[in-house]
Amino acid sequence: MDPTNQTAVSEFLLLGLTEDPALQSLIFSLFLFMCLVTILGNLLIILVIYSDSHIHTPMYFFLCNLSFNDICISMTTIPKMLLNILTGDQSITNTGCLTQVAFVMISSYWENFLLAVMAYDRYVAICHPLRYTVIMKPCFLILLVLVSLFVSIVDALLHTLLLLRLSFCRDPEIPQFFCV
Repeated sequence: MDPTNQTAVSEFLLLGLTEDPALQSLIFSLFLFMCLVTILGNLLIILVIYSDSHIHTPMYFFLCNLSFNDICISMTTIPKMLLNILTGDQSITNTGCLTQVAFVMISSYWENFLLAVMAYDRYVAICHPLRYTVIMKPCFLILLVLVSLFVSIVDALLHTLLLLRLSFCRDPEIPQFFCV
């Protein structure tokens, strides 16, 4: 017989920011407003970059990807928090929690890689200005972004798969509004 505890937590409770019902509507309104401003602001950046052909440069290509990533990272935690406040149900399944963790890690890693790629772009522009257009070709830019995304996905999936091996049998309460 295996001496380890075989009980498993199937749901977690996201305790959120406060239990005070008077503050719940204020928090809901504040986070909904911030989420909408984030999404609309980043969509506006993407639209401006897409519509103005004068700024179709590598720096703005990376900025467009960074704006898209910002939308993704905002959409991984805030909608669940808003739903929890709206319904009063603070539970999240184990699978939902792992999915949220995976998407937060993918977005965070991808943001870091995009910032590193943007730093490389500025390095090439400053240190090799005459060869800049030869080095930073459009296909190379797309390759840099795709490799960054691929490495982010692989790394996040590796960490998430390692999380599956852990047992969560103590306290199912998470004192935050997201699983990370």
